[in-house]
Amino acid sequence: MKILFFGRGVISTQYAWAFEQAGHTVEFYVRKGRKETLGSSIELEMWDARKGKKLIKESWNVKLHEEILPNYDLIIVSVNTKQLPEVAQFLTTAAGNTPMLIFNNIWQNLKSSIAPLSINNVVFGFPGAGGGIADNKLRGGFLKMVFLEKPRAGTEHINNKVKELFESAHFKINWVKDMQNWLWNHFAMNAAMEAEVLKRGSFPAVMNHSDSFANVGKHMREMVPVLKARGAKLDAISLLLTKIPPGLLGTLFNKVIFAKGSLPRLFVEYNNSRAGFAVLEVVREAKKAGIPLPRLTMVFENTEYTKEV
Repeated sequence: MKILFFGRGVISTQYAWAFEQAGHTVEFYVRKGRKETLGSSIELEMWDARKGKKLIKESWNVKLHEEILPNYDLIIVSVNTKQLPEVAQFLTTAAGNTPMLIFNNIWQNLKSSIAPLSINNVVFGFPGAGGGIADNKLRGGFLKMVFLEKPRAGTEHINNKVKELFESAHFKINWVKDMQNWLWNHFAMNAAMEAEVLKRGSFPAVMNHSDSFANVGKHMREMVPVLKARGAKLDAISLLLTKIPPGLLGTLFNKVIFAKGSLPRLFVEYNNSRAGFAVLEVVREAKKAGIPLPRLTMVFENTEYTKEV
């Protein structure tokens, strides 16, 4: 398959590498002027957990374009959530009828989040990967599991194409029946985590405070009325975060899920992205619905988001 990744971010780069290893042709679209800035290679230091736990360290040559040609089998979009509406608008004319995988966190209604793209030309998914890029060096990794929505009427051919691609690279697919609900829950969980990042100052700092995940659970509990107001049902992770006592939750995350040396912990420690947008989106939604979120609103004090709430 010939695949175009929109942007050369941490998620796109890792999966592109895996797909190239599986024999596919992978290329990247980048904004005007970025091709020269980014260069023709990137340093990789990432964990591949498809078969055991393998550290990849290499300088990988990549092919970047500043325009989109109509000769790809699939376009994969994994961008900063804030950028998605602008990206969708651009792809409406630039991508033609090329099928797409939107591999992204999304808080809005799925159809409106990618408008004016046709939802019949798109499938939604979510990666099992993380990390960050700094000074043209990627540090992160990916797990074996990826999340993909079950086919909707009319998208079966795209789902099959995406399924074939991931399975050819030895990824395991977790099929999600209600992707809208799954993403709502995941976005809220991200907001709970980002609220703690704003409080602590960085993603690595969250890992170094024993009460961080107890607070994440408290943030998540506060958001439950917002999720219910938009018709979401709490999934297993949300129930875990909201039903287990905060102290016990903190121990569970610190000692088990994000235990020292674990890949999930490393992915968070390598994350150098700017936190806050997910919190802002949830707070704005709550404000419209008249739902108070004192914990989440408080974390915005003395940050760049203060005037946006």
